[in-house]
Amino acid sequence: MSFDFVHSKQLVLEPQPGSPWADEMVLNPAIIQDKNSQRLHMLFRATGPWPEKQLAGKPLPYPIFLGYAYSDDQGKTWQPDFSQPALKPQVEYEINRMYIQDTHGNKVVNYANGCVEDPRLFWLENKCYVIVACRLLPPGPYWIHDEPTQCSPEWIKTPENPFGKAASENVTCNVLYEVDLNALSRGIYDQAFRYVTQLTNPEYGENRDVLIFPEKLMVNGKSQYVCLHRPYTPQLYPAIKNPIKPSIMICAAGRLEDLWHEEASQTLLASPLFAWEINRVGGSTPPIKISEKEWLLNYHGKQDAEVGYTQAFMILEEQTQGLPSVKHRCPDRILIADQPWEMPRKFKTTCVFTTGMLELGENFLLSYGAADEKAGICRINKQALIQHVKQFDAHGQSVKM
Repeated sequence: MSFDFVHSKQLVLEPQPGSPWADEMVLNPAIIQDKNSQRLHMLFRATGPWPEKQLAGKPLPYPIFLGYAYSDDQGKTWQPDFSQPALKPQVEYEINRMYIQDTHGNKVVNYANGCVEDPRLFWLENKCYVIVACRLLPPGPYWIHDEPTQCSPEWIKTPENPFGKAASENVTCNVLYEVDLNALSRGIYDQAFRYVTQLTNPEYGENRDVLIFPEKLMVNGKSQYVCLHRPYTPQLYPAIKNPIKPSIMICAAGRLEDLWHEEASQTLLASPLFAWEINRVGGSTPPIKISEKEWLLNYHGKQDAEVGYTQAFMILEEQTQGLPSVKHRCPDRILIADQPWEMPRKFKTTCVFTTGMLELGENFLLSYGAADEKAGICRINKQALIQHVKQFDAHGQSVKM
């Protein structure tokens, strides 16, 4: 099915031969508009082999980096900097070197030591932030052999391991950074990122697609930060009683540092409903406010290796009591791979994966990864998309307008 409100898909970035950190894959870009100019900033995920950090007897590691690009023409063209990564993991293997200072000066575990993946940029309280999915240790050539610990030191399986599943299983832990867009734009990358806090608990297993609402919401009479995340095994959380497929969970807390705690109202927001998302659903880009109490959420679903990842939308509504809930949910796959350059090569699973979305005039501008190898930009008419999603109720059934 095609939609006349989806238009102008274009390839904007691809792997760079000769760039050691970006010659295998360039994908999953996040975008944000500068509040002091018309410039659009982009952080994209990239990877390449890193032989200087290879352990004896282990495969070649492929740490994952964030690169930087910008656009001064509303996203029509992008100027990437492939001379160096904007944010790079330290890739330390000694336990005492795997720590970092947070914004309060506290010594905390550096969950971004091994890789930084899938950025999501957003504004909150007049500060720019980015959320990244991180691993404590670098992965190997995961498109060939997806075993997260294949490049890890032997101590991860011993009592000497002080990091739990973050090391023993090398699960992702999502991290929040404050971003200085001025330093980023000037290429002063070592001053552009400040480690704020972890946002998920690795002891609950693999977790990705973490998004924070760009303003505090009233939840049960309190002003709270509200966060979405997609654990691989939701039933590990006390609020989930029965095993379900990877799903979108929602939580709230009075401090950003508390969002990863079990007490942060962790509950289910949305689980798979339609055939094209039967394997999993997760949030894709930070929610965008469309009315006083309504938020548009771009989300993804996966059916199987053949259909792969595609993108749809739902509308969340703030509640007088409790957390926001689903009000409208589109049963259609709005964004699918349909361009030659979007088709899979290294990976065999078809994938269109958005990680950035912002409003530009009458359109939404979306940035996305294609087949886990390239990066694209798409424009969608704002009002036409919202009207389409509002044709359906919370369960994807047609409603009378």
